[in-house]
Amino acid sequence: MPRFLAFIILALVSGFGALRADDAAPDSGRALLVAAVLAPAKDQPAAVRALVGVEDSAITPVLNAWRAGELYLVVLADGTRVPATLATAATHVPSAAPDQLVALSVATGSPIMDPASSATPAAPLFFAPKQLKPIDTTAPLRRAMRDVLEVAGVADPDPKIRRESIERLGQSRKLEHLPLLKARLNVEKVSVVRTALAESIAFIQLADAEESTRLAAIASLGDAHSLAAAARFKEALAATPAPSAAEAEAMRGALRQIEGHWQVVNFFGNLFRGLSAGSVLLLIALGLAITFGLMGVINMAHGELMVVGAYATFVTQNIFVSFFGAGSTAFHFYFIAALPVAFISAALVGLVIERGIIQFLYKRPLESLLATWGVSLALQQTFRLIFGPANVQINAPSWLQGGATVFDVAFAYNRLFVIGFAILVVLGVWLVLNRTPLGLLVRAVMQNRQMASCIGVRTTRVNMMTFAFGSGLAGLAGACLSQLGNVGPSMGQLHIIDAFMVVVSGGVGNVLGTVIAALGIGTVDQILQPVLGAVMGKILVLFAIILFLQWRPGGLFPTRSRSLD
Repeated sequence: MPRFLAFIILALVSGFGALRADDAAPDSGRALLVAAVLAPAKDQPAAVRALVGVEDSAITPVLNAWRAGELYLVVLADGTRVPATLATAATHVPSAAPDQLVALSVATGSPIMDPASSATPAAPLFFAPKQLKPIDTTAPLRRAMRDVLEVAGVADPDPKIRRESIERLGQSRKLEHLPLLKARLNVEKVSVVRTALAESIAFIQLADAEESTRLAAIASLGDAHSLAAAARFKEALAATPAPSAAEAEAMRGALRQIEGHWQVVNFFGNLFRGLSAGSVLLLIALGLAITFGLMGVINMAHGELMVVGAYATFVTQNIFVSFFGAGSTAFHFYFIAALPVAFISAALVGLVIERGIIQFLYKRPLESLLATWGVSLALQQTFRLIFGPANVQINAPSWLQGGATVFDVAFAYNRLFVIGFAILVVLGVWLVLNRTPLGLLVRAVMQNRQMASCIGVRTTRVNMMTFAFGSGLAGLAGACLSQLGNVGPSMGQLHIIDAFMVVVSGGVGNVLGTVIAALGIGTVDQILQPVLGAVMGKILVLFAIILFLQWRPGGLFPTRSRSLD
């Protein structure tokens, strides 16, 4: 059959096949496959092409098996011929021998049962390797299979596969695919897939013989803000021979439209990533704002307390896997259980550090700095001994995977969660410090430790509880960071300097200042990095913080206490 005639048949069948797919029975694709296999050899190519536009997930694997010589014809005792693929029998019949095979009927997808079996239910037919001869293919039949497989994804039941297949056909720039895509556009109901269809149709129309059609396609791609089209337009404008003056002007206008749109999208995307990075920084710095800002302790082991929370999340995940299995529904709730575990674990470690070392070093900042630095090194080595030097694998629960796209701006669910969780933690810290007896005691001790002690406040217990609370917040930060990056023994050292910068810039001990500084530093850093690069962006942010502290040494909101006045 001539190639152009084959494509005419493909286009005609695709239109009717796509319209028929919505009303067809669930096994219509399998029925057409069986008919194609049993058809005479000269009719098989046309019968295979009749599969274009039919929505059935069995079409692609069966055609691939046929083309690879893995499709067989099983002849039953009554002479019935059943097209089938072979599979390991043990996957369907546990008692089967390891070398036995069963035939899966193309018509049903299930094993072919032995009509002579007296068992209830009937046992499937078993085959030995190479007992069946694969069905032969011809060159015209292989070309028909190639044509069907090339467009099979357009009618796949999964919208994601449909979209990927449609985009692939658009990038192929073959005019013969245009009728199929237009026919599919008439029946497609998913908006993102319809957008991909319109874009692919316009891509193919760029090769049309009519200039008016090409100009309309260029305008359509410009309105769609297609990045692939932008690359294509740049190639066309630099190519020889150059496009006509009208097309070149239309391409330049579309390029300006596309690039302007994506500049805005990238700005808001960087802004969102900056807010999420600032939220992570805020979670890390909140605990430090309490231990350093309110207690005056320079805790260089704060980053390792955060790692305690991350490893507590890892252990909780493994416990859920052991009890429920990684594929269970219960597994995806492990992170909810890991949050309190991370808080309590880090708080207990912080309590041990405070009782064992820091309680002897209050009002001795240099000694506390050196001592906690030694503690941080000891904790890092402990992590290496227990969990190994390599990063550990923490799998995000299903509800934190993926994301949403709004006006082409991608919003990852895990980053949205971190932003929301940071808001809740800030609210909780504010309530603890301003609406609870512990908060009242903390503020009293901070303002005048001697006077608080004179009126009966047990400053030792307040110090212990405050340090444990700040350490627990670091554990929560580690749990959240485990969903965004790698978890390893040196994870804490990557964030401790940034956390100190946030606390100092916001005003030592001021929660509101910590919030503003964390979000500001995180957002500015993410916006500058695409322009200046990761290293230069961080250097510029650090330089800006140094200049700011020269202007306001006390930070945004300097802390005043009666003991200092």
